[in-house]
Parts: sequence; structure tokens; C-alpha cells
Amino acid sequence: MMKKNIKLSDGSNRRTFIKKAGAATLFGAATLNAGFANPFLAQDKVLKVGLVGCGGRGTGAAQQALNADPNTVLHSMADVFEDRLTSSLTLLKKSHAQRVDVNKSRQFIGFDAYQKLIDSGVDVVLLAEPPGFRPKHLSAAIEAGKHVFYEKPVAVDAPGIRKVLKAAKMAKAKQLSIVSGLCFRYDLPKQALFGKVLNGEIGDITSISSTRYGGELWYKERQPEWNDMEYKMRNWYYYNWLSGDFIVEMFVHSTDMIAWAMGERMPLSATGVGGRQWRTDKKYGNIYDHFAVEFDYGGGLKGNVSTRQLSGGSSRNSVEIAGTQGNAFYQGNRHEIWGDNAWRYRGELNDMYQSEHDALFQSIRKGNAINDGEMAANSTLMAILARDVAYSGRTITWEEAMNSTVSLGPENEEYSWDLQYDGPGIAIPGVTKMV
Repeated sequence: MMKKNIKLSDGSNRRTFIKKAGAATLFGAATLNAGFANPFLAQDKVLKVGLVGCGGRGTGAAQQALNADPNTVLHSMADVFEDRLTSSLTLLKKSHAQRVDVNKSRQFIGFDAYQKLIDSGVDVVLLAEPPGFRPKHLSAAIEAGKHVFYEKPVAVDAPGIRKVLKAAKMAKAKQLSIVSGLCFRYDLPKQALFGKVLNGEIGDITSISSTRYGGELWYKERQPEWNDMEYKMRNWYYYNWLSGDFIVEMFVHSTDMIAWAMGERMPLSATGVGGRQWRTDKKYGNIYDHFAVEFDYGGGLKGNVSTRQLSGGSSRNSVEIAGTQGNAFYQGNRHEIWGDNAWRYRGELNDMYQSEHDALFQSIRKGNAINDGEMAANSTLMAILARDVAYSGRTITWEEAMNSTVSLGPENEEYSWDLQYDGPGIAIPGVTKMV
């Protein structure tokens, strides 16, 4: 049995720590209707938006950016594939005919397209390319003085995380907004639920767990005209140097909710397992299909996560937080507390994807920058840590994970269609080194 008020190094107890640390997250970047001061942009100033990564998520982000503010225009688009850019542009012209102004000279194709877009006169950059590219692209956008929306996860390895943290620090100094695609932070029911947890309404946390089980995803059959690099880029999800593996690419939402509930307190270490039972075909690249990991926070407090992707199994996406005075639970549309302060969310619902962009453009208009950078980097590193302990078969500390020099991508990040790069092989626990 855990003691209720285990003392931390600063002499405070866990509940006080969580309330203080979590307040900035709950009532700062993730609060949708806060008042702002020091406006610096007139409402009639047209904001030019650029989209990097023109797949389904990128197209959706562009639509939401245009919905968020009546004086926005889509000014530039960039992708490595011309067909993706063209199809995205067609859809966006249908949904926002009068506010899509992307002439041919601002349709950029190739691995250097992101930089051309940044240099094209945009005010806001939307980053929805494969995760392996995001640290470099985010850094370039912030260096150029652009506000940024960047999808999750923010990196695929520790060197990338350190770049994101550096960019986030630079954005703060420049008073630039960067909003992350960790959209649950902008969901009203979860704001209410985690707000109660952070306010101590389930007492001191004694354990926390998250489960996400789902089915198979898309796969694109190889075409005769594709070389190896194009095939891998078309199927980026299955290569950990592009996606981070699915525990990083998708389960990062769950590690983010754990971090949120814990008041941004990161685990001391992690241990876990993972492997490939379903994804045995070569077409699945080098990623796993299941993971189960235990995070150790010290003092007997553990966080347990489990995730898998396969066809024919049951589905679940949940978080459960056990406390000394009750339990908090999320699954689907259920957001509840059981115990001394029993409660169930029955309030307003919102489109969290749209709310991210509403908050971003409101912050730009009002001159009060949002900075999700450190939060998103830490939540992503939690997912990377979970992957790496499964890949390696050994316990890894948070400090080891943060300082790891293992890079999954090609040396010097030199990408081209002629690149011959297979990336790391399929990880073998007990053999593969991740720190």
C-alpha cells in the first residue's frame, strides 16, 4: 500500500506537485477561451498560411486553419509528391474557394520544398509531413520567424527531441506561437477530467495506465515506376526512421495524457516488451505490432501502457488513474470519476482538431504566444522511451533516453530520391542498442 503523501525532493507532496505543475498546461496552452493582452495584429490583417505535407492530416489542418480565422489565406503548399499536393489543393479549393491562393509558383515539390515554402512570404507554417522530418522543419520555420502548427509526434529519436526543445526555446524568445497536434489537450471533456485530477479530486495518484488496441492501417502496393526510396516514402508509417514506430506515431496521444495527468512529471525509467507477431511480412518494414511497457516514477508509483495493431482483435482506447480517494477514467465518450468525488462529464463537446487552430490564431491575433514545444517534446520522448526499452530489452532511464545519440535516420539527414537507406533493421531485444 502506498503512503498518501510521499515527500518529494523539494519537501512537497505528490498532490501539491501535480497541482502546481499541471496548472500551466490545463489553464495555459490548452485553455480555449482565455483573455489575452497586448494585441499586435489587427483583425483585418491577412495571415498567409503555408502547408508542408499534403496528405489527409495536412489537408485537414489547412481546412481548420482557414476555418479558425476569417482573414487567413492558404498561400503556399509543399510536398515531396506532386500528386499529393495536387489532390490536396483540389479538395481545399472546393471547401474554401475564395481563400486558397496557391498559384503554380508557390507549389513546391521535393525534399527541399519545406524551405522554399518558409521563404515564400508565409506567416504561419503547418507541418504535417512524416515525423522524421519535423525537427528539421520546425527549426527552420522558427529560425525564419514563423508561427507553427506541427503534428504529433514531434520527433522519432532523442537527437530530434533535442532539436525540438531548442526550437521551442527560440520560439519563446521570439514570441512565436507553436501549437502541437496533441489534440486531446484541446478537448473540453479531457480538460475537465484532468483538471479534476490535477486539483486533487481523486487524492494522491497511486497508479496510472493506458491501453490502445486497434486494427491494421493503410498500405500502398509498390508500383513499377517507384524506386526504393519512393516506395518507403509512400509507406512511411512502416519505417521507424520516418514514423518512429506506431507506439511513437499513434500511442503518443496516450503518453501525453499520462504526462498531463501527472502534472508533466516524467518517469524516472521504463522497462518493457514488444515485437512482431502480426506484421511478419516484409511490407511492414521494420516496425513492431505490439508493446507493453512499465514506467517507474519512484516511490512505488508505476504507469503501465499496452498497445497493439492487428486485424481481427478488439479495440480500446482508454486511460485509468487510480487515486487514494477514487479513480478517474476515460474511454470513448466516457469521462468519469468514481469515489469520494464521483462525477461524469455531461458538458459541452467541441472539435478538438478545430480548437487547436482556433487557439493558435487567437494567440497570434492577440499577441500572447502559445508554446506547446516542451510539453510535446516530453510526451513524445515518453513514447520513444517506451519503444526503446522494448527494442533493447533493457531498462532505460529518462536521462539516458534524453541524452541518447542514437539517430534512426540517414547520416546528416541528406534525403534524395537516389538515397539507398534501409534504416535500422528489425530490433532484436537483448541485442539492439538504443542508448
